[in-house]
Amino acid sequence: VQLQASGGGSVQPGGSLKLSCEVSGLSLRYYAIAWFRQAPGAEREGVSCINGAGATDYADSVRGRFTISRDNGKNMGYLEMNNLKPEDTAIYYCAAGLVTSRNYPNYSFWGQGTQVTVSS
Repeated sequence: VQLQASGGGSVQPGGSLKLSCEVSGLSLRYYAIAWFRQAPGAEREGVSCINGAGATDYADSVRGRFTISRDNGKNMGYLEMNNLKPEDTAIYYCAAGLVTSRNYPNYSFWGQGTQVTVSS
């Protein structure tokens, strides 16, 4: 099983990015997808998750700004991030697991991470 996260970059505050997570080696329709992030010196934070039916959950810090989605047919997950703030700066990881939650121990499969930097 492999997860490949992409789409990170550097943007100014208020900007947008869309992260993608390409999954291979499993049928994603049976798994939850989640996005986590980790800033330097901070613990890994569950940003958002989505189950196979499309039900979503978000951290309070990103609700209303971020949108998680998935395409089961393409085995892809996405995280659209709008109105980015400097505090969103972190390495973002996608993960797949059988339990839908924002708690990282519930996820067995992880991507390598993509850097998001928000700075003026």
